[in-house]
Amino acid sequence: MEVSRIRALRGPNLWSRHTAIEAIVTCAVDERAKAEIPGFEPRLRALFPAVGELRPRGYVGNISLAHVLERVALALQAQAGCPVTFSRTSSTLEPGVFQVVVEYSEEPVGRKAFELALALIDAARHDTAFDVAAAIAELRDTDEDVRLGPSTGAIVDAAVARGIPYRRLTEGSLVQFGWGSRQRRIQAAEVDSTSAVAESIAQDKDLTKLLLRSAGVPVPLGRPVTDPDDAWEAALEIGLPVVVKPQDGNQGKGVTVNIVTRDHLDIAYKAAAEYGEVMVEKFLPGNDFRLLVVGDKLVAAARRDPPQVIGDGEHSVRQLVDIVNQDPRRGEGHATSLTKIRFDDIAVARLKVQHLEPDSVPVKGQRVILRNNANLSTGGTATDVTDDVHPDVAARAIEAAQMVGLHICGVDVVCESVLKPLEEQSGGIVEVNAAPGLRMHLSPSYGKGRNVGEAMVANLFGPGDDGRIPVVAVTGTNGKTTTARLIAHIVAGSGMRIGMTNTDGVYVNGRQIDSGDCSGPRSARNVL
Repeated sequence: MEVSRIRALRGPNLWSRHTAIEAIVTCAVDERAKAEIPGFEPRLRALFPAVGELRPRGYVGNISLAHVLERVALALQAQAGCPVTFSRTSSTLEPGVFQVVVEYSEEPVGRKAFELALALIDAARHDTAFDVAAAIAELRDTDEDVRLGPSTGAIVDAAVARGIPYRRLTEGSLVQFGWGSRQRRIQAAEVDSTSAVAESIAQDKDLTKLLLRSAGVPVPLGRPVTDPDDAWEAALEIGLPVVVKPQDGNQGKGVTVNIVTRDHLDIAYKAAAEYGEVMVEKFLPGNDFRLLVVGDKLVAAARRDPPQVIGDGEHSVRQLVDIVNQDPRRGEGHATSLTKIRFDDIAVARLKVQHLEPDSVPVKGQRVILRNNANLSTGGTATDVTDDVHPDVAARAIEAAQMVGLHICGVDVVCESVLKPLEEQSGGIVEVNAAPGLRMHLSPSYGKGRNVGEAMVANLFGPGDDGRIPVVAVTGTNGKTTTARLIAHIVAGSGMRIGMTNTDGVYVNGRQIDSGDCSGPRSARNVL
């Protein structure tokens, strides 16, 4: 068996509307039935029990190794957790030559699946070893590395549901929606209309509080500090307990709350200083809430609880953390709905406040807090409270987002409850975040998930707008350029702005922006 060409079909194609890998596979005449040789299929199934049926439904006769390659490549991706279902093998006019098409969700994963499928089939044919578990783990790791994160993915899914075309512009989270002059761009949960000034303000927590206070929004007292001594002096000025955090931080990195002793403050200052300038502010008692504002509307709210374990009278705190981290919903980074709990110096310091050590065995039912900040990125959990938010609390969050100038904004509120106004319970807004994470709203630990991606797409595109521009494609042997020019001339006569590619170059509104043979898909993509 020889694979002579592998190419990616990155959109609707001859075979389906799915993105797919297409390969030309040649099976020698004496190899066409090797998949039927006694021993091959049992060896293959022994190596890869989850391969499923090798014969297509309704297929009569001997199957080729090309059919086996198709089934194995699809099954490997499915076992790695990729949402793929379509595959097909079609014979060509040339005997022994097949076109093998296998759907992929991420192109690098699809290509890697083909390579591993070839190696697996070769191992089955020659009765050699092959580590299928390692192959699936490699595919899963590749998929986690290259696929869109949950926040960007939710927005893309909402756009696809509305028929809006999209294209990843980088390997990261920069995505284009729509075509030409009607396109919009996002990067994670940040839109192209958000100014750099607004983002800069949101990054400076002290400046943000100054602006919010001037607008009458309740915020905690605090100021930037220069060293641990200055931090302790600020804490005494403000009044204990206090919060120590980076002045320009995100995802709860370096944040320590409810500090009441100098020793705890020194540890907290060291943790915050790793991320830049440090500030100290008054600790507000109550729960930690994240309110998501899109445009001029509050679209979701969640209560975030700090990472914690419940004692069982048998296991130590460290062992309880290991048990909790075995939850399949918890992973590293942001690929999963929850993040593993960190057991670091901040966690140890928090245990000391509760008169515990890492190896202490808490009594049954005892609640042990590992951190006081409740960010999901440090192992916290989220409970949806969207339907409970008081109108005055929602109005305050919207005012905060608009004061900073963010179109998509995560507003962090600390108060006893969102059921009543902040002023009635000494609550306040502690942070305003650009490009907020959406995991806690999409798949909260408890409560109803919210389709926040749909709200963001609605903010980018009005009702009925799909971001598309009219497209005419011309194919053939002779006269393609002439036909394209005639079409462009006719359409331009109606006052429309034309982008055209042909064998002479690329033209936009009559001006040539590129020369040479530009009749291929790359030039068409550039115009779009």
